[in-house]
Amino acid sequence: MAHMTELVIDTPRWAVPLLSPSRYKGIHGGRGSGKSHERAEALIERCIMERTFAVCIREVQKSLAQSVKKLLELKIEAMGVGRLFEVQQTCIKAPNGGLIIFQGMQNHTADSIKSLEGYDIAWVEEAQSLSQRSLDLLRPTIRKPGSELWFTWNPSQSTDPVDALLRGESPPPDAIVVQANYRDNPWLPDVLKGELEYDRSRDPDKFAHIWLGEYQRNSEARVFRNWRVEDFETPAGVTFRMGADFGFSIDPSVLVRCYIDGHNLYIDHEAWQVGCEINNLPALFMSVPESERWPLTADSARPETISYLRNHGFPKILSAVKGARSVEEGVEFLKSFDIIVHPRCQHVIDELTLYSFEVDPLTEQVLPKLADKNNHCIDALRYACEGARRAMATKVVRKVRPPLQVRSWAA
Repeated sequence: MAHMTELVIDTPRWAVPLLSPSRYKGIHGGRGSGKSHERAEALIERCIMERTFAVCIREVQKSLAQSVKKLLELKIEAMGVGRLFEVQQTCIKAPNGGLIIFQGMQNHTADSIKSLEGYDIAWVEEAQSLSQRSLDLLRPTIRKPGSELWFTWNPSQSTDPVDALLRGESPPPDAIVVQANYRDNPWLPDVLKGELEYDRSRDPDKFAHIWLGEYQRNSEARVFRNWRVEDFETPAGVTFRMGADFGFSIDPSVLVRCYIDGHNLYIDHEAWQVGCEINNLPALFMSVPESERWPLTADSARPETISYLRNHGFPKILSAVKGARSVEEGVEFLKSFDIIVHPRCQHVIDELTLYSFEVDPLTEQVLPKLADKNNHCIDALRYACEGARRAMATKVVRKVRPPLQVRSWAA
């Protein structure tokens, strides 16, 4: 008689409605909710229970590192079912002849999307970025009887296609949509508890959007629109630019590493910690690769901190040059690039999302004044690019004079 192994999956209360079959399943909410972890476990369970063909989708996926493949691999190991799955370089072979693949919708056309017609499940992660074109291609393609469309996302705007579909006035009749935030996660890590408390105490708007999954407020006030998140490999031989902003007790200390390539500004590493004591700053900053080897421009308001770092592993640290309109000029310089942020730089991503101009509380009109919040990483990035900004702003003017005329005098 074959021995039967029991697989126990701890399920958060908010996910119970999703255990029932439904054409559409949506989970929206803020960071730390465990949305992706729950869906990864649900997909693994489904593959074990019956033969399943699943596609994990993002709007843009230039590499597998941007997909949920690694998360699924970790869940397979943690659940103790590795003997049932075969993890390959580009896909995961599931029990009973099933398969899990990973694709970006922007790579599909109306013809190529037909390759997914026989799939049972399409899981769209980061669904707030899904375009209307992609949604219109995907919905009729996943057409197998009993097939399901899963969406997990942190809401951005009520007009985003996934929100209009699943949270609008007329959602599909066969849809289960739930909200999940950090409060609903019984396994919330302590490190996230510290970060959310910082945002709660300092920036209610950021806290509401990032942690409670509320829509962004007054998107017209956003400063940066010239950026995207993309997994990339930093090439050899680039000139790194380092910038640091120092925290004051409950503020974060930040180090950002970036490099410029033509019209692109790449941000590939960050260090970020609230309440970092001065004697712990060197270790924090050295978590960014090669930070001690390159010139580092730091907030000049803390000369004693700069001196300490200069004597503790950062001999090339410099003070930022501040002056009238230095903030505005620095921000405009950053806006002149296409900014590409590596996914691991989560705090840079948060600030590029939320950094904004002030808004008149009475008229709600956007004012020509930068708000002094969500700017610790932005300040560090300005400092990092300060030398390049000044060099590119310097103009060399050469005056060309006409040749001298020689007069001859008749005797």
